[in-house]
Amino acid sequence: MRVKWRWRLVALLIVTSGHIISGHNIAAQTAEIRVVTELSPPHQTLEEGEVGGYSTALVKAILQQADLTASIDVYPWARAYKMALQQPNTLIYNIARTPERETLFQWIGPVAAYRLGFVKLAHRQDIQLKTLADAQRYSIAVQRHDVAETFLKANGFDQSDQLVQAADIIDSWQLLLNGKVDLIIDDPMALAAMASHFNIKPEYVAFEFAIAPLQQQTYLAASKATSAEVITTLQQAHSQIAASALYKQVMRSEFD
Repeated sequence: MRVKWRWRLVALLIVTSGHIISGHNIAAQTAEIRVVTELSPPHQTLEEGEVGGYSTALVKAILQQADLTASIDVYPWARAYKMALQQPNTLIYNIARTPERETLFQWIGPVAAYRLGFVKLAHRQDIQLKTLADAQRYSIAVQRHDVAETFLKANGFDQSDQLVQAADIIDSWQLLLNGKVDLIIDDPMALAAMASHFNIKPEYVAFEFAIAPLQQQTYLAASKATSAEVITTLQQAHSQIAASALYKQVMRSEFD
């Protein structure tokens, strides 16, 4: 059965204190804003050409609260990341806020929470992970420029055939389902949505081992060349949306 995205709570996002009205906001409205992301259900989905998902709902609400209009486009993660690094007035989500990235972007606020770990095909009973080091015996798909790739390389996963680079999480899942890799990295709360995307039963895959350092909030961020007026307006809007019921639900990973 396909996952049904229920947006009845989105209306709650509008029950805040109204749009921000300030000199910053007036200036920000003149900027042409672009938002880039990757396809990663349940937070970023694509159905009939429309970008949706839980984090996307929050991003749209933040833009609305800020009186800003923007297109949201889906790309492979490495391309979206590069665009947000180089292009002015460009926003990106969901991006992990790491020490290495701290000065590369301007940070608006969290729009998701993840508990990342290793995922395997359920029938692979030979894969039993008790520690992070146990995973070094297996091939693992990782997305280019993703925080998981950086983490694994920094923790001894540096053999040439150990990490298989993928364009995005969809590509990683395809590699796993086709038997090209032994493991991928994802959130256990995402498994049902990803199974629906690939039209397989959720029990076909299994969450094997949580990677504690990769439990984190992920952000809406902006390129360094984005104007200070836009950043201030978006940060103020995020603060107001963060008081909504849906925001709290998404950050607790409580999905319908």
